[in-house]
Amino acid sequence: MQPRRVEIDNSETDPELLARIQAGERAAFRVLVDRHNYQFYRVAYRFMNHQTEAEDVLQDAFVKLWERPNMWQPGYNSSFTTWFCRVIINLCLDRRKRRSPLALAKTMEMTEFMDDHATHEEIMIQRERETFLESHIAALPDRQRTALNLCFYEGFSNQQAAEIMRLNVKAVQSLLMRAKTNLKMQLQKTMGE
Repeated sequence: MQPRRVEIDNSETDPELLARIQAGERAAFRVLVDRHNYQFYRVAYRFMNHQTEAEDVLQDAFVKLWERPNMWQPGYNSSFTTWFCRVIINLCLDRRKRRSPLALAKTMEMTEFMDDHATHEEIMIQRERETFLESHIAALPDRQRTALNLCFYEGFSNQQAAEIMRLNVKAVQSLLMRAKTNLKMQLQKTMGE
């Protein structure tokens, strides 16, 4: 089942919840999962382009956190969300490396975010555009795709993306520029055919 946005109690900070999780409190873990599963599912989905695989990545990441809650240390690591986003991305990249190119092509799917009042033709055109763009984004080199997904689709600042990717801000900006240039060239090439 696809994670959904859940309204939760925000009275405790992530570090406070993680301290309780380190003490073995399942209720604190549930709050942390409910608080972040929608955001991190979206990150995983942007990399995997497949609902089930994104869900598996998310589950693996949260299981690892439950089994080894000391992996994140306040004061040593960056914020929990920045650190956990890096965990999600690394799991996605590892999974993608294990898949064959044919498997990647077969697993491309689009989540339907269509206007309820759109005509059938408008829906088909929108799906075609989304599939076209997603296929070109998926073909970008990993680091360019990561920077693009973090900054444009997930709303992280360049600074946050730099922390997640363990780069400096200039490097992230350069990756974004190269990603845009590559996408523009692919679009021009496709339109010229």
